This record gives sequence, structure tokens and C-alpha cells, in this order.
Amino acid sequence: MILNISVTDLLKLNNPNIIDIRSIENYNSNHIPGAKNISYNDLIIKPDKYLNKTDNYYIYCKQGQTSKGLCQILQRQGYRAYNVIGGYEAWILNG
Repeated sequence: MILNISVTDLLKLNNPNIIDIRSIENYNSNHIPGAKNISYNDLIIKPDKYLNKTDNYYIYCKQGQTSKGLCQILQRQGYRAYNVIGGYEAWILNG
């Protein structure tokens, strides 16, 4: 089962580990405050370089589809990766 979180619930968290997997250009243009930019490919190829299996991570892309697939892969590997439903666009609408 995929772990998801809404933007509303993400806003309620204290100091969450947020990861933006969009391009560096999009990240530099604007991003969710506190988010780190880590590429999709880096997280697929070497997740243990960026993540550990004891923390929760909240991952987003533009609309939530790419991050959903990535979260499924990471979850199968034992990471607590939550997909931010609707991605950055949901943040813009609700944030």
C-alpha cells in the first residue's frame, strides 16, 4: 500500500524531511519551504546515500505521479517515503 500525505497534513508536521524531485531549475524557481532537491535518478540509483530507514520522507514532484511511483519503489526497499498528493501544484493551491 502506498503511503500518501496531503498538503494539509504536511503543513501540520514539525520539521518534516521534504524532498523535491523536480529539476534543479524548477526547484530554484520555487519550492516548498525547507525542501531539499534530490533528483529522481539519484534516489533510484543510490537511495542509501540520501535516506535512512528510520526517518520519514515526504517526496513531491510537479503533480504527484512521478513521486508516487518513486515512493512505491523506495517503500519496497524499506524506506518510509510518503508521496505528497498532488505534488507542488497542490502546495501552490493549498500552501
